[in-house]
Amino acid sequence: MAQPAVVYEECVAHESSWDADEALTAVYTAHYSSLVRLGSLLLRDTGSAEEIVQDAFVAMHARWNRLRDPHKALAYLRTAVVNRCRSRQRHLVVVDKHMPRSLPDEPSAEHAVLRTAETDRVIEAMRTLPEKQRTVMVLRYYGDLSEAEIADTMGISRGSVKSHAARATRSLRQVLEQSA
Repeated sequence: MAQPAVVYEECVAHESSWDADEALTAVYTAHYSSLVRLGSLLLRDTGSAEEIVQDAFVAMHARWNRLRDPHKALAYLRTAVVNRCRSRQRHLVVVDKHMPRSLPDEPSAEHAVLRTAETDRVIEAMRTLPEKQRTVMVLRYYGDLSEAEIADTMGISRGSVKSHAARATRSLRQVLEQSA
């Protein structure tokens, strides 16, 4: 079997027998991998480079009769690959420019409804607590106050704040477990 480059050179030497299928098969076999390497170096993506090289061969086959100088078929393919790679890069820049930016992570509408329902359950449970326990829980979790600040605000000792908070937590847990 003859080497692809030799077959290509023979096709070029005998322009009278210049057959597109035979010549392009020889060019493809001899130069496909080097053209893919060229495209890969330009695009940094072998898959896209392979597509571009294949498209260049298809386009060349369609225009084979218009090729003035068969000796320049490889040069034509190289130019086509470079131009198509540039076009692909421009396309990717435009696509990236118009790509919608990712939205910030936000809970879904369903999550908001479920959270509202859960909040409503907690508020209803809070209403069942005695006033001092409810006040301690509101100041601690809504007001974000320390035990000392709650004690000062309510005029009770820190120990009382702790016991009211413990009783309120126990009561809330029971009420919420029953309503679930």
